[in-house]
Amino acid sequence: MTALPDFPGAVGLSQLEVYSWPAADDEHGGSPHMHLACAECYVVVSGRGRLETLNHNGHTTTELHPGDTVWFTPGTIHRAINDEDLRVIVVMQNSGLPEAGDAVMTFPPACLSPETYPDAASLLDAEGTPSPERAQARRDLAIEGFGELTRQWRRGNRSAYEEFCAAAVRLVQPRLDAWEKTVNDGALAAAQEALRQISALRKGDFNHLFEAALSRIAQPPRQTLGMCGFLRAYDPVRRAGTSADPQ
Repeated sequence: MTALPDFPGAVGLSQLEVYSWPAADDEHGGSPHMHLACAECYVVVSGRGRLETLNHNGHTTTELHPGDTVWFTPGTIHRAINDEDLRVIVVMQNSGLPEAGDAVMTFPPACLSPETYPDAASLLDAEGTPSPERAQARRDLAIEGFGELTRQWRRGNRSAYEEFCAAAVRLVQPRLDAWEKTVNDGALAAAQEALRQISALRKGDFNHLFEAALSRIAQPPRQTLGMCGFLRAYDPVRRAGTSADPQ
């Protein structure tokens, strides 16, 4: 498999079919989680649902309908709720890093240590195969932790959210060098290339225009189990040094 062409600005792109599995709180949807270094955008394609969020500004719920576009920045715990066949296009900062390691699910505190988190987050069954049952189990565990975070917030206790953030930072520490490389090779390199082109244009040099190209990526053929739902990633090739843990 060869690497696919970079998207404009070195963003990542996936199709997401949000889980319709029922949860203990009578909602249907995916695993609440947070990104620590990347913004993410949902472009609603069909169906309807809601985006439940918690950040330093509080707990909110945003309705999602076809044509809606919503985005959130690092530090926003988010949960996609599927009210009726919710499907979105996910646009991700930093070459799709949210689907390649920049994500921590809202498990209860006992499952947020470097020793306990990997098992809780694993999609692998006893035979070492990714399974929907494991995806649902970790989703339910994340909802349990998220429910407690929102209850504590409503009681005026912000420390629970802050403690989750601190635990998330500890979990991602071993990945930060790889994240830095992804940003340098992707978003930063794309910005630097645009600046070089602008500089050349100031001098009347337009040779880069003769390197123009058209790229096309067909419908992603492979569906995977993500945190929020069934994923079809437009760029299935993971950068070196990243660990895939899909959205």
